[in-house]
Amino acid sequence: MAEEQRAEAREARDTEGTQETAEGPADREERKNGVTRQVSDELAENMRQGWADTERRDLAPIPQAGHTARRRAELSARFPGERLVIPAGRLKTRSNDTEYPFRAAVEYAYLTGDQTEDGVLVMEPTGERGHEATLYLLPRSDRESGEFWLSGQGELWVGRRTSPTEAERLYGLPVKDVRTVPDLLSKARGPVRVVRSHDAGVEAALTDKVTAERDEELRVFLSEMRLIKDDFEIAELTRACESTARGFEDVVRVLDKAVATSERYIEGTFFLRARVEGNDVGYGSICAAGPHATTLHWVRNDGPVRPGDLLLLDAGVETTELYTADVTRTLPVNGRFSPLQRRIYDAVYEAQEAGIAAVRPGAKFRDFHEAAQRVLTERLVEWGLLEGPVERVLELGLQRRWTLHGTGHMLGMDVHDCAAARRETYVEGTLEPGMCLTVEPGLYFQPDDLTVPEEYRGIGIRIEDDILVTEDGNRNLSAALPRRAEDVEAWMAELGVRG
Repeated sequence: MAEEQRAEAREARDTEGTQETAEGPADREERKNGVTRQVSDELAENMRQGWADTERRDLAPIPQAGHTARRRAELSARFPGERLVIPAGRLKTRSNDTEYPFRAAVEYAYLTGDQTEDGVLVMEPTGERGHEATLYLLPRSDRESGEFWLSGQGELWVGRRTSPTEAERLYGLPVKDVRTVPDLLSKARGPVRVVRSHDAGVEAALTDKVTAERDEELRVFLSEMRLIKDDFEIAELTRACESTARGFEDVVRVLDKAVATSERYIEGTFFLRARVEGNDVGYGSICAAGPHATTLHWVRNDGPVRPGDLLLLDAGVETTELYTADVTRTLPVNGRFSPLQRRIYDAVYEAQEAGIAAVRPGAKFRDFHEAAQRVLTERLVEWGLLEGPVERVLELGLQRRWTLHGTGHMLGMDVHDCAAARRETYVEGTLEPGMCLTVEPGLYFQPDDLTVPEEYRGIGIRIEDDILVTEDGNRNLSAALPRRAEDVEAWMAELGVRG
């Protein structure tokens, strides 16, 4: 966008009266270089005319429409007789007149399949049980008022919006104008619950009608609904893992270019795959080479990539339906592990194997973490870094100086999915078929850790896979990427990395 166009868009968007309202057309005026001026009648008339009918009449329901309807029915049964309000969220400013790419609130997308900003799902109670769900969206930009070109968020600037009729076909819900929502909610009677922190305008309209405690119950229930994935979600997570595996291959193929530049070459390479095959990366990619691998959330990605060092790559493709993979591989930059790197890597691999084996229906969520921690603790004692016995070390948690984090988390539309679920249903709960989680043990020896031999310092290793709980055990959705050290080396050699 040219600088003059950006300025005009910003000024038009920020000028009161340029936005079309539900009550009537906006005043025809624009701002340029800080000066407000009227648009000529001739230009306004010209911009009203000569536009083709672009209404799409061939749309079919989105693939997950049946699933979203079932989810709404489950939500309705949990809160009979109460009005439920689930907003999509609004654009957030990145800097001055530019916004971050919009990502719909998980709760909203999960219940509707829609991903557009400003949307609101309202579920009106229809008696003792049941709700009538309505999707409130911003309609097409109005040509008559000039909103489509005078507003910085008009269709001429940011692209075509879905019409209400089209949205009804796509999502299987009645669709109304979202600009009527504040008035609707301000007049609401009876119990109301809202998903907070996504739309300040919606919350303001409900200020005297909701309580934090009741709203938290809604958020918790929606989080726990996502603990068990349906067939559509499992297919999306599988697709995310497949794309992620290709992204890791892309990175290995260009490691020589990363050596010549920095970790950012790795980040950019993986991001390309995520954008081509999905919506985005599911979280900030961790492209940690050398001692940066000991920093758990290293997302600066501005350091050197050196032969002889390890690269810890923690990255995941997010699909267009907002389901993300979360995979980590630790790779020797020159294609071959040194003896010490191999010894530490093998310990982490053995721990992950033990963790994955503990994932099955009926097992406690903590079981896979405890299995992995035991293996790592045994190795730390064996290497003389901790004084045994192993049971004593585990009881005191002494291994955590180098294991640092939990061994996994639920996965879905959030990379750390179901985070609002109650402890008794999540971290202290029991695994069931349809749950999807990560298993990701690691060992991290900080560069300044004087309690370990010097040769250990600056080595960080994590191996992470996305595991689906099945009826008879588990399935590794990211198994396309090798994990054993010898397999990693052979895979890298096939892709052109030969130390």
